[in-house]
Amino acid sequence: MITKNLLVGAAAFFCAFSAATAGAALEVAAPSTVGLSAERLEQIGSALRAEVAQGAIPGAVVAIARRGKLVYHEAFGFLDQPGGIPMPKDAIFPIASLTKPLTTVGTLMLVESGRIALEDPVERHLPQLADRRVTTGSGTEPARRQPTVQDLMRHTAGLTNGIAKGSELERQYYELTAVDRTNADLIERLSRLPLHYQPGTRWDYGLGFDVVGAIIEKLTNRRLADYQAENLFAPLGMSDTGYFVPSAKAARFARPFKADPLTGEPTNARLRTTPPQRDSGGNHCYSTAIDYLRFAELLRGKGTFEGRRYLGRKSVEFMTSDQMTSEVNLERLWNRGNVHGYGFGLSVAVRRASVGSGMLGTPGDFNWGGGSGTYFWVDPKEELSVVFMAAAPGEIRNRLRQLITATVLQAVQ
Repeated sequence: MITKNLLVGAAAFFCAFSAATAGAALEVAAPSTVGLSAERLEQIGSALRAEVAQGAIPGAVVAIARRGKLVYHEAFGFLDQPGGIPMPKDAIFPIASLTKPLTTVGTLMLVESGRIALEDPVERHLPQLADRRVTTGSGTEPARRQPTVQDLMRHTAGLTNGIAKGSELERQYYELTAVDRTNADLIERLSRLPLHYQPGTRWDYGLGFDVVGAIIEKLTNRRLADYQAENLFAPLGMSDTGYFVPSAKAARFARPFKADPLTGEPTNARLRTTPPQRDSGGNHCYSTAIDYLRFAELLRGKGTFEGRRYLGRKSVEFMTSDQMTSEVNLERLWNRGNVHGYGFGLSVAVRRASVGSGMLGTPGDFNWGGGSGTYFWVDPKEELSVVFMAAAPGEIRNRLRQLITATVLQAVQ
């Protein structure tokens, strides 16, 4: 529940967002010194400039680190295509579901301090969500077990986000986050709805991280934004990452096309310059390519970055391990073309030895993307971290994830 103290915390977050130290810049290295071909990296720019010219995207920013060194950081196209404003390297994007890995790290910090356990039933922290029932189509039945915090973060809690809109229950789930409401209101409304599936039986993209955000706020008695700023964003040097874009930085917001170039459907990425009522653990953050690369490098470093430890090695290994057992139906995950055949950890898809998608990669690499077009992946074996930021809706974003993966990996020597 968001108390008056939590609401007052929005002002503190604004200060933390504005004053977060940039941290030492990532050490820059020539690609050849870390086993990448500078000549072949030029394929990235050629491919993305073609996408801009064809009207698929307004622009993009790409940041690549290998063996802890920044080897590529380039911008393409336009920040504001109608206005003719070139894309800067420090453009700020709505990262949508790339918020989820950030929330995962914040949660694991609480796990490591003993304040929460991954196998805790959700109701231990949010009693409103006790005694979950599951829809049967013609009615409901008791959940065979209650969803856990781990279920929330690996999308096996029986929740959906309602995007499928295939039933009245899907519509009701969709409406939970269709408007900006407080966490208290969200949880109260969610408590009235049954689960879609028995917990632990199916992977389905859902509102789990919104519930995780509410749990973090209850445990810390702080807004999620304030907690993340103090424990992750500011110390990590993610100076342009937060739950809104301060007015002084709004000129760097990457404007999307008003409509999807393929379908004509309106795009939904928008600029927020004041704190929302609810800091979503699932999709409310904004960031830059270089900020998120610092975070990706923290994961590649098994919890350490620039000499500071944020998480224990085993916590990061668990987060990025495949936790999908044979009892979990993965149809909904594998319907997402770029991760067909992948497993899943906490908030990230994990590449198995054999996959069915066309994504190049290495067993054990992990990735996730945001609905507005953002994407990141980490390849521990190749010591590689990559962040791709673009305003790319719908099917365009899926194709561009394959494009950026192929053009980066073809430069590995």
